[in-house]
Amino acid sequence: MQEFLEFVLRQLIDYPDEMILTRQEAPKKTIFRLRLRQSDIGKVVGKHGATIASIRTLLNAAASRHGEKALLEIIEDHAPHAQESSTAVRPADAGLTQ
Repeated sequence: MQEFLEFVLRQLIDYPDEMILTRQEAPKKTIFRLRLRQSDIGKVVGKHGATIASIRTLLNAAASRHGEKALLEIIEDHAPHAQESSTAVRPADAGLTQ
């Protein structure tokens, strides 16, 4: 399952060398945690979450063939400069609504 995830995810993102996929085993359950660049998260999530939903569906189908469950979580790191960029966007938005 991990090889499948790594292959699919690396095809979707711009910086595959910076992707970190970790795996945590529990009885009858595997949790995958994905950490990537902020700019790549949108590519994995897709419009309205369609891409990540499809990946999770395929992952669950593969896991269920082995009598297990699998989860995929995206871990977001909030960089200190991310808040600055979001406030920089607000004045432009305010000008568009007038």
